[in-house]
Amino acid sequence: MRRLTYPLGSVASGALMTLSFAPFDIWACGLLSLAALAGLILHRAGGRQLSGRSCAWLAFWFGLGLFGSGGSWVYVSITQFGGSSVPLGLLLTGGFVAILSAMLAAPFYFLGRFTDRAPAFALAFPALWFFGEWLRSWLFTGFPWLYAGYAHTGSWLAGWAPVLGVYGIGLILAFAGAVLALLTVGRALPLARRGRIALLVSALLPWPAGALLAQLEWTEARSEPLAVGLVQANIPQEKKWLPEFRAETINRYQEGRRALSESGADVIIWPEAALPLLYGQAPNLMSALQRNAEETGIDLITGILYDRNDNGLRVVHNSAAVFGTSPHVYHKRHLVPFGEYVPLEEWIRGTIEFFDLPTSFIRSGPDEQQPLNAGGVTWAPLICYEIVYPTLVAQSARTAGVLLTISNDAWFGDSIGPLQHMQMAQMRSLETGRYLVRGTNTGVTAIVNPQGEITDRLPQFQRANMIGQVTAMAGTTPFMALGIFAVMALAVVMLAGAIMLQRQRLPLSTSVLGEQPVDQVD
Repeated sequence: MRRLTYPLGSVASGALMTLSFAPFDIWACGLLSLAALAGLILHRAGGRQLSGRSCAWLAFWFGLGLFGSGGSWVYVSITQFGGSSVPLGLLLTGGFVAILSAMLAAPFYFLGRFTDRAPAFALAFPALWFFGEWLRSWLFTGFPWLYAGYAHTGSWLAGWAPVLGVYGIGLILAFAGAVLALLTVGRALPLARRGRIALLVSALLPWPAGALLAQLEWTEARSEPLAVGLVQANIPQEKKWLPEFRAETINRYQEGRRALSESGADVIIWPEAALPLLYGQAPNLMSALQRNAEETGIDLITGILYDRNDNGLRVVHNSAAVFGTSPHVYHKRHLVPFGEYVPLEEWIRGTIEFFDLPTSFIRSGPDEQQPLNAGGVTWAPLICYEIVYPTLVAQSARTAGVLLTISNDAWFGDSIGPLQHMQMAQMRSLETGRYLVRGTNTGVTAIVNPQGEITDRLPQFQRANMIGQVTAMAGTTPFMALGIFAVMALAVVMLAGAIMLQRQRLPLSTSVLGEQPVDQVD
């Protein structure tokens, strides 16, 4: 039983972090979770260097707890809407969780050499945590979900979002967690009182600094307030693509558009793939939408599957189309594996129902695309999954005044997934200093201000419309200008500092953090 203490403790620590995210929003659980992981590693090391494999395994078990609880909505998508049986759903979800856990754990293989010296561990732990989050942003197309920093859209650390983004907030949290572990579990390591004080001050300082940074205005208004109307049609996912339900779907959106037009909306938003047909299948409807926008002076942005001919082949994109003064179509660039395309398609398509979903034939759009123009302002369009990529959003925001994300979170069912998705969208507003408009089929449909606060919101799973105010913003935040590179440079410097401290092998009493031999520790 004693051999299971560390793995079970790591799993519990990872699950604890889930409580820091929406809908629970207990941000302190994220800090305690990281401190628990660091403490388990230090306790397992017992004041000595720990093998890299042991550190990686503890981080892997931590990942199982984090992704198994925080990503539980994946099972809902696979079984409820992917048509998989319970055993197959558990197998696929388990494989997904294991892969993410392995990504998180891989950098921790290098942590063992730093577990016997307090200041080196304090620097190495957050640096390697960052590299684990960064790895998940691109490997196997990436899954940048459940980053530690997402829990802090409303804490003092939110002030760091325009400077270092969600990655930087995670780095700050991991450093604080490592210090907390060193001051409790790691007290056996040689570190004098002044060294402990120095570490504690370093861990606490970013919090009030973040509160001060939050007072800075990185962007400024460049337009008058715009009235944006959103239609949440609440179409059941199991009926969305049924031909017999198509007329009802179109009618719900048209009724919402008419109601919002009469209520004074300047721009109307329909969500991702709102119209359950291909763009080329309904030329009369497309012409009618354009004609109505021109006659009323109210631009419409809608999600739709856009088909085109590419050298004799029919190519379909998940797109956002503008009808009105500046007709234009944006094609989604970052697709969802299995939901929009099937990896290794020639081998696995058709083997099970989950690998043959209704929209798993989508092709990605070009990397460089123009923003949308509606209501006299420019919009950075991000379709569903794209909003969770911090660098992609930061790049898109450089040429736009408002962020727009349209989604169909009905795939998540009644799970925690849509609320986590909303929280990540709030972080994008903080990072770019821009209003964000989020239009969805079943919720969360909302408007977020540049401070990451939800100003208007519709209840989930209800058919409803709303109008909210947004203002186009101008200016560039440090995170928009530098992206992840500033945080990566900081992590590299911290890791280099940890290596230097580890290699010094000077008498501990000469350390800049006040270390002294074990027999002289306070």
